[in-house]
Amino acid sequence: MLSFKKMNKRQLYYQVLNFAMIVSSALMIWKGLIVLTGSESPIVVVLKGSMEPAFHRGDLLFLTNFREDPIRAGEIVVFKVEGRDIPIVHRVIKVHEKDNGDIKFLTKGDNNEVDDRGLYKEGQNWLEKKDVVGRARGLLPYVGMVTIIMNDYPKFKYALLAVMGAYVLLKRES
Repeated sequence: MLSFKKMNKRQLYYQVLNFAMIVSSALMIWKGLIVLTGSESPIVVVLKGSMEPAFHRGDLLFLTNFREDPIRAGEIVVFKVEGRDIPIVHRVIKVHEKDNGDIKFLTKGDNNEVDDRGLYKEGQNWLEKKDVVGRARGLLPYVGMVTIIMNDYPKFKYALLAVMGAYVLLKRES
């Protein structure tokens, strides 16, 4: 491993720019996925076991959210509720469609006993299309456990980020 003292200024600038390029590339890929999928969050991690056996804690879900696609009973959606920071992954169990095209629907976790009305904001009995972040289209099992571990153990997250940052900054190109 190299130290900062052994690097000349040009090498140090190169490593900093290399690190900035990696970060900006990741952000561009994320924004590109948002545009391609129509979802504000094209990838989410299942944080709880409310959708077992369909999805398990730590599964990574790929989402789309094309507005023209109708929401149907049985579909798995990711939705946000006012007053809650974290989106919820649950199945649509009932859909009410009006003649004017307005759709309201009710959700429930497969592993839960009751529907989600208790999770919605006070006085809200149904979700609308505007509440949907995306619809599950694919998954990678347990890949999201890294995210859960980093949220449960913040010191581990900061240590991992520090090691990765140091590696990128101190790695010398041959």
